[in-house]
Amino acid sequence: MTEPTRYSTAPVELPLPHELEPSPVEGCAACSWLVDVRTLARAQGDMSKVSDYNVLLRRHPYGH
Repeated sequence: MTEPTRYSTAPVELPLPHELEPSPVEGCAACSWLVDVRTLARAQGDMSKVSDYNVLLRRHPYGH
C-alpha cells in the first residue's frame, strides 16, 4: 500500500452565513408557533425537525 496523501496547507474553512436561522415575521401567529415548536425540537435534540421548521419559516413570509 502507498502512504496517504499529505497536504502542506491546512484545509480551507468556508465562512458560515451570518444568520443561520430565519427570524419570524413580527406579529404573525403562525411564525410565532413555528419558533415555539422549533425551540421545543431543539430542546429534545431533534435537529431534523429544527431544520424542517427553519424551512417552513423561510417559506412562510411569502404568504403574507
